[in-house]
Amino acid sequence: MLPTTTLQPVPLAPELQLHLVDRPVGLFDLTGGEFRSDVPLPFWAFVWAGGQALARHLLDHPELVAGRRVRDVATGSGVAAIAAARCGAAEVEASDIDPAAVDAAHRNAAANGVTLRDRVSDPEVVLAGDVFYSPTVAPAMTSLLLAARKRGATVLVGDPGRGYFPERLFELVTEYVVPVPAVLEEAEALTTGVWKMRSPRNKL
Repeated sequence: MLPTTTLQPVPLAPELQLHLVDRPVGLFDLTGGEFRSDVPLPFWAFVWAGGQALARHLLDHPELVAGRRVRDVATGSGVAAIAAARCGAAEVEASDIDPAAVDAAHRNAAANGVTLRDRVSDPEVVLAGDVFYSPTVAPAMTSLLLAARKRGATVLVGDPGRGYFPERLFELVTEYVVPVPAVLEEAEALTTGVWKMRSPRNKL
């Protein structure tokens, strides 16, 4: 059963609206407090701090993606992908291992008057918001993003200080104080960085 959502403005980027959970609940509350490895958690029903920071940064600096091919990895609600599309990206891919997240991203894109793709070849910009949240996910994400950087893509990551972020591979571009649901993050705001992946030859 899918969570009940309503169309709401994004706290840090109110130019955008997303279908989000319409009551103060945590991630596991939406699954009855249970976790099943064969059913992805509904990350897409929330707008996470990293995605919000990326969206805000793109909306303030549309030249980063205007006319370029963009892939949003682990898109979740699609907030960063939608921001890229609003900024005039040539094509934007919403990528996620959870088909429900991809569906949500497309639904949210339609609510914002933009179109996302399921696949973009040779992306010039790769976005990733809040992807370093666990010791199992982080290494796979690091490998994926490094491969994109080695192919010449600009890699931008939004991260609010998750414990598994490989900071040595990135340089900080800017920071935002991002409003978040206290029931989700145990805080009302998170300082969230937008980071650019270094050139492979410049890794520390």
